[in-house]
Amino acid sequence: MENVNEINRRLAKNLIYYRKAAGLTQAELAEKINYSDKSVSKWEQGNGVPDIYILMQLASLYGITLNDLVGEEGEKIAIDTKRKNRGLHVLIMLLSCGIVWLVATSAFVLLQLICPSRVWWVAFLYAVPINAILLVVYASIWKYRTLNFIAISAIVWTTLTCIFITGILLGGSAEKLWFVFLIGVPLQIMEIFWASLRILVKKGLGKIKKGRKASKEDK
Repeated sequence: MENVNEINRRLAKNLIYYRKAAGLTQAELAEKINYSDKSVSKWEQGNGVPDIYILMQLASLYGITLNDLVGEEGEKIAIDTKRKNRGLHVLIMLLSCGIVWLVATSAFVLLQLICPSRVWWVAFLYAVPINAILLVVYASIWKYRTLNFIAISAIVWTTLTCIFITGILLGGSAEKLWFVFLIGVPLQIMEIFWASLRILVKKGLGKIKKGRKASKEDK
């Protein structure tokens, strides 16, 4: 038989998941069920359990069964939903990148037919930073911080590579043009500092929230 702490932990995870899925803050949920946000916070921390009437009210509010809310299925649904969302996000990114390469290929073929003497393969070269820009947009929307960092770094270095190769094709000297890559060094360092700052700010905000919750419980 499960112990009380395990049941409270599972219920707390389900309460958090379904509240966020409904797009509600703790204060908004508390207002809907005529309870204090302190009580909602306490339930979601696993330090207490709402009575059966409140559980039924929450299940009705979220459009789920009581078993979904208190059973293991609720936790499994949350995990499955995250996996499905991640899979959908990957599919959208792949399709978007595929469209970029399709446009690049179409441009290459068309221009090659019109004027075959030119080096139109640079269309594929410029498709790389454009792909990276798309990934930055999606990573920012869906909050994939690691992907965001990698994509921004890719934008910096692939764009500089495009400038370098284009310069050579236009008659420039590689011995002089390689200096363009020096621009990427401070940009990359700035991106590392910015990513580190976001992590520190996130941790700091997390500690502040925990402190506020603890102070509310002490009152």
